[in-house]
Amino acid sequence: MIPRREFITLLGGAAAGWPLAARAQQRERRLAVFLTGDDTDAENQARLKALVRGLQQLGWTDGRNVRIDIRWIASGSRRTQEIIDEFAALVPDVAVVSGSVATAAIKRATSSIPVVFVLVSEPDTQGFVASLARPGGNITGFTSMDFSVIGKSVELLKTMVPALTQIGLLFNPDDYPLYDSYLRRFQAEPGRPVEVVRAAVRSPAEIDPVIDTIATRSGRGLVVLPDGGFTVTHRAAIQAAVDRHGLSSITPWRQFVAEGALMSYGPDSIDIYRRSADYVDRILKGARPAELPVQKPVKFDLVINRKTATRLGHDIPPMLLAIADEVIE
Repeated sequence: MIPRREFITLLGGAAAGWPLAARAQQRERRLAVFLTGDDTDAENQARLKALVRGLQQLGWTDGRNVRIDIRWIASGSRRTQEIIDEFAALVPDVAVVSGSVATAAIKRATSSIPVVFVLVSEPDTQGFVASLARPGGNITGFTSMDFSVIGKSVELLKTMVPALTQIGLLFNPDDYPLYDSYLRRFQAEPGRPVEVVRAAVRSPAEIDPVIDTIATRSGRGLVVLPDGGFTVTHRAAIQAAVDRHGLSSITPWRQFVAEGALMSYGPDSIDIYRRSADYVDRILKGARPAELPVQKPVKFDLVINRKTATRLGHDIPPMLLAIADEVIE
């Protein structure tokens, strides 16, 4: 958990600076935030700051008119449901949760506390909401990826490396079981120019052997998929295995590429967290999650690492350079 003092500093001032009468007139609201991943990770910190700053811009400042309670939940933690249950018992005015595992846990814990999820794929298929347009219960939020985005990632990697004949989908099925259905959809598509195969990893110990298997033949690449935080948390180990075999890969988030991966394609997660502050604000002002449509990403980024491309022997195709949002030199 991030110290509350740090948040007061981040948000630019504590309640002590406000007149006593003004503070007395405002009931402090309570926001519970459950974040999946490592609290020391720079990208995770940037996402959290985007949410908190978005709230500040809408008039909600920690220690003044809202109390923000934060818990970090490690990917794959056996305590996820326990932590969620503890926070639900505090009966916050609204909760923000990240990822499918935490969303499923809070759905089991409460049907009354308003919930805003972030970075959840196909929440209607997973049963979190009745539909994207009409969530229908106490849960709404912001999605991350769907099948079409993952299909686009496969196409982009094939464009970068035309010689690829097989691509493994790396993911943790415990964090998001729908990826197996994605794999079946890939395999059922006629005429796809590259074969797509399963590359499931449930623990850090499985990363090396799974990637070793993918790399046993030439013409293979890797698509790293987003999930409940596993691939982000263990991205250094994933990249080390990819580098050891000289595999070409595409990942969901920019930070992978900044740290040496070949390329990434996916939604701007910082923007998603920033936008989620709007739903928190609307709920605190009386809106019901059932009436707030689930929002899809509005900004996607293609990032390419030119140094890695050169090391792998790839000339970046002009069409990719033309559409890339960023090329890291």
